[in-house]
Parts: sequence; C-alpha cells; structure tokens
Amino acid sequence: MKIGIIRERKNPPDRRVVFSPLACDRIRRRFPEIEWYVEPSEIRVFSDEEYEAVNIPITENMQDCDVLLGVKEVPVDALIEGKKYFFFSHTIKKQPYNRELLRAILQKNIELYDHELITAPSGQRLVAFGRYAGIVGAYNGFRAYGLKFDLFELPKAETLSDMEALLTELRSVQLPNMKILLTGKGRVGGGAREILEGIGIKEVGYEEYLTSESDGPVYCQIDVAEYNKRKDGKEFDSSDFYKNPSDYVSDFFRFAKTTDLYIAGHFYGEGAPSIITRQEMQSPDFRIRVIADISCDIDGPIASTIRASTIADPLYGYDPNSGEEVEYNAKNAIAVMAVDNLPCELPRDASEGFGKMFEEHLIPAFFDGDKNGILDRARMTYQGRLTPTYTYLQDYVDAEE
Repeated sequence: MKIGIIRERKNPPDRRVVFSPLACDRIRRRFPEIEWYVEPSEIRVFSDEEYEAVNIPITENMQDCDVLLGVKEVPVDALIEGKKYFFFSHTIKKQPYNRELLRAILQKNIELYDHELITAPSGQRLVAFGRYAGIVGAYNGFRAYGLKFDLFELPKAETLSDMEALLTELRSVQLPNMKILLTGKGRVGGGAREILEGIGIKEVGYEEYLTSESDGPVYCQIDVAEYNKRKDGKEFDSSDFYKNPSDYVSDFFRFAKTTDLYIAGHFYGEGAPSIITRQEMQSPDFRIRVIADISCDIDGPIASTIRASTIADPLYGYDPNSGEEVEYNAKNAIAVMAVDNLPCELPRDASEGFGKMFEEHLIPAFFDGDKNGILDRARMTYQGRLTPTYTYLQDYVDAEE
C-alpha cells in the first residue's frame, strides 16, 4: 500500500501533518506493506530533510499513491481524480463555503474519509486535535489576562516549541489571587486542565468556588450538570439534557458572579441553552473580564464571541452595553480570545498526538478488513455518490448558488 502525505495548501498556512517522520518510520516497521511518500512543503513543521533522514522519499508525484493524507481541505484544483483522501472537509454541517469542494470530490470520483467522522460505534471521535486546542487555549487565556490588566506579558504560543515551553513561561509569572472557571470535560477541557495542573493551580469543588474567595489562584472545572437546570425545577438528568435541551435553561450566572478568567472548553449542541446572554453580561454582578473561548461558537452560547480571532491577532474586546467590538483593554470591555485554529500554534506536539491516534485506530483497519467498521463510518463518498449515511447532504450538493 502506497500512502502519500500531501502538502497543506489552504490559507492561512497550517503547519500540522498527520504523521511525523518518526511516526512514519515506526508504522513502516509495524506494517512493512506500507510505502510512504511525502509531497515537499516549505511550511510543514517537519522539514523535507527530516523525512528523508528516515528514508522516506520526497516527491511531487502523488499519482501512484493509494491513499492521500492531509489535515485541512484540499483546494479543488489540487484534487487528484479517483484517489482515497483523508482530511477535514468541513462539509458535514453543510458549510456553504465548501459546497464546491464536495461537488468536485463527487465529480472526480474521489473516496473521501473525513477525520471528523472517524468514530467508535458509540459515535465517540477517535482522532482529533481537541487536546491541543485546550492546551493552547488555556495558555492564551492567561496571556490575555496578563495583557488585559497589564500584569505580565507572555510570548505567543506559536513562538514556543512545545507544551513544556508553555508551562515554563507560565511558571515564570506571578499570578494574582484569581478564580478560574473551566467548562467541559472532553478532550478540550482535559487539555486545558493539563495546563492548570501543570502550573500548580489548586482545584476546588464548585460549591466552595461559589461561596469562598480564593487565597491565591484556584480553578473549578464544571460540566453541563453544574451550569444548566431544568425549567420545571426537577432534578437534572444528563441523558435527558442531550435528548431534550429545550427543556433546560442556563444556570451559569452564579459562576459569572465569582469568576475572573473563564476558559470555555465545552461542546455546545444544537438547541442547548445559551450559557451567557448579553443581558447577563450587562449586570453589575457579572465579574468575568477575560474569556478564552476555545469552543468558539460565533453568535452562539457566549454572547461576547461575536467573531473568531486569529493567531496573528488573538484578542478583541466586547462592550457588554453596546454589544459591539472594542479594544480588549478598554475600561469596561470583556477581553475575548476566540482563535478557531488553536492547535496550529503547537504544530509539532499536535501532529505527534494526532498521528498516534490515527496509527492506533486507522492503520490497522487498512489491513484487517475494517473489522470494526471505522473506515466505513468515516467514508462520505464512493464511486461518485454520497454513501448512505451522508445522503442528507444531497440537497446541499444540488443547491443553486
């Protein structure tokens, strides 16, 4: 089997890759049937020379490969007809900006496997960058806090080599007495927690968090049961919440009255209650002045996230009274960090972590007849048609502009 690692062509540039040189070499030893080929790239975090050092050829010719691996969307004019591709297509939610991409994939008889659809039978994602979004997002939250209040200056995460370098920088600053709230207990929340624990911030339970002031920095990690409640006053039921989110309302404001830095690492499902409304942010009791919104749902559950920010310019301010964007350090502004491609700031670590998951779950499926159905679940297109699970996208493909 010939597997090609393609060059990332989307702008802004993404330095991540599915497999590092060492991962390719390790997999080749485990599965000698695999032949690796790498398309040259000047932006990839691992250089062409690093691949060549483990005897992986660099070539512009991907035509002979059976499988092509990328991270972001492949531009239409770079797609090779009749190939099997793995990348994040960003089409499964009918994103208008990628309609032409999916049309081209079908027209070119491409077999598309979307990384986002690589799941267990339960639906749990098996391959993701979420942990690294959490790691970088938490770091950026502290960086935003230091800049907002002119307390300290941390370098941008993109200028640092790895997670340990982030922790070294954070350990070098003196944090004030502050209360940090983290929502979400999935991969993103877990990554953010690694940063909080890595710099020795004390964790407290939510009842203590709500009722006691801190002596030094403390954090509290909560999930949906702590910041939502039933409209009818009955006991919260997690399974029912996901099935019937309209029966619930936010109970977050009690945390907003006692939080200094909010790190949002939750998953927000369609129909779920808003977490923080504009009206709540206007209250004199609303204490939060820095929000690191890792989830980055625009015009969604957190009213201050009015747009995504960028790695180049990661912070903006939100005026709760006008609902408009202002400078992040304006007197009454809430500083917002809402970068929507955070793992790109830690490309080496993120690539290594992603590759390990892909190696564990996908590579064996190429050789065991896909006995666990992983490939089948992730395959969106086959022989010029949408596969049965994804026929709901047909109207999206057919729609007139």
